[in-house]
Amino acid sequence: MKKSVSGLLLVTAGMVAGAIISSGFASPTGKGALPLNEIRQFTDVYGAVKQYYVEPVEDKKLMREAISGMLHGLDPHSAFLDPESFKDLQEGTAGEFGGLGLEVSSDPSGVKVISPIDDTPAAKAGVRAGDVIFKIDGKLTRDLPLSDSVKMMRGKPGTSIELTIARKGESSPLTVKLKRAIIKVKSIKSKALDGGLGYIRISQFQERTGSDLAAALNDLHKSGNLNNGLILDLRNDPGGLLNAAIAVSAAFLPEGVLVVSTKGQMADAQKEYRAVPQDYRVISADDNIAKLPTTTKTVPIVVLVNGASASASEIVAGALQDHKRATILGTRSFGKGSVQTIIPLRGDAKDSAIKLTTARYFTPSGRSIQAKGIEPDVEVKDTAEGNFFDLDIREADLTNHLEIKEEKGTKKEPLPVKASDKVKENSKEAPQTKASADTQEKQEKKAPKFYKYGDPEDYQLNKAIEYLKGKPQQAQDNTSKTKVIDLEGGIRMKVEPAKK
Repeated sequence: MKKSVSGLLLVTAGMVAGAIISSGFASPTGKGALPLNEIRQFTDVYGAVKQYYVEPVEDKKLMREAISGMLHGLDPHSAFLDPESFKDLQEGTAGEFGGLGLEVSSDPSGVKVISPIDDTPAAKAGVRAGDVIFKIDGKLTRDLPLSDSVKMMRGKPGTSIELTIARKGESSPLTVKLKRAIIKVKSIKSKALDGGLGYIRISQFQERTGSDLAAALNDLHKSGNLNNGLILDLRNDPGGLLNAAIAVSAAFLPEGVLVVSTKGQMADAQKEYRAVPQDYRVISADDNIAKLPTTTKTVPIVVLVNGASASASEIVAGALQDHKRATILGTRSFGKGSVQTIIPLRGDAKDSAIKLTTARYFTPSGRSIQAKGIEPDVEVKDTAEGNFFDLDIREADLTNHLEIKEEKGTKKEPLPVKASDKVKENSKEAPQTKASADTQEKQEKKAPKFYKYGDPEDYQLNKAIEYLKGKPQQAQDNTSKTKVIDLEGGIRMKVEPAKK
């Protein structure tokens, strides 16, 4: 594993986060004088703890906890990384690490699951996005720092662990027993679909995602499965490396176009990233992105997203949406629009680091995704019966999340109310027979059926296939005022009037 990795890094079994590995502390900007009153308060408290606490406390522990608390209070993604956590972060970006395979964040009730990673112990045991882990091996997580909870979930491969979970829609806690494992995440999965269509799923954005994507696209092209359309599946993808997100975008966009920009307080945070090799190349195999057949620049694309598509996933979806290169289908994404910088510490703590939110990222049109997410062009629920209970957690629900800053011209009008919704709103006033009431109750109790992404029963995938085959026809070269129409199966589609 390289000691220094440039790009947005995924924090595995930690928080949904991106990160830029930095070589050390940046120089202070010199803004304002030192806050002497606040420093005196800190030293007073420090002295009181040293003198009066029930047991002696080491200076090293006090300082570590002070740093951890300072960062934890800023936002859900800033944190102190001790040597073990720092090492885990670096290993996670390589696609192999020990643990359960969960992307998590802090929650007042414990540890909230953002996304289980495909084919890991957590996913196989049925842990779902939106679950709250409030006990680990019988120990409450509510009052623990997130880093401590993450350490408890990590451990020697093959050892057992018990998670006690609160799940929306369940009347009692769930107990999940599973075994830790060495997690080897395969970033890219692909397959041929009928009708000259191709399917590619990205579960994480890792060092080899760009080169692996190029290989998958070449295979689909040779088999004739890029002739009529491609489905790019980013559902439950919590993000990862920024350079990988740029590489994926560059595979489908014209060379040199803007993919994402970042804005922050420091000059280094003001950057633009474009679809050019120097902005995404990490390994030599990344050069294959620029050698892809021209079909990849023209093939119709549907991108699948949901409430657990975050960070790098949203960068790709936002770039393809803004450049009108793809249709986004599914439900609104997670809404993580911030960049975290990993700053290694010096001196005795040289193997530790801090993860600090230093910038927001913006789509090519200047949209901020922070706490808002990517709105799909075609809204399709997880199943014909509606959304899973577990996919309603978003960045905006996290404690201390960065506030939304509206950009000029980016405010969206709310979706119009469907006729069926209006009927429900007025149902209290309308007379209702017992038979119709019983039927409605049964329909409401019918639970959405879970499936594995890419399976024949994958509802959103099947709707994407229908879309590419012309059910409904894709709107091309649209202009100005957007309308929303309701289609069969509870699907909503944004359309615009054609140019005259």
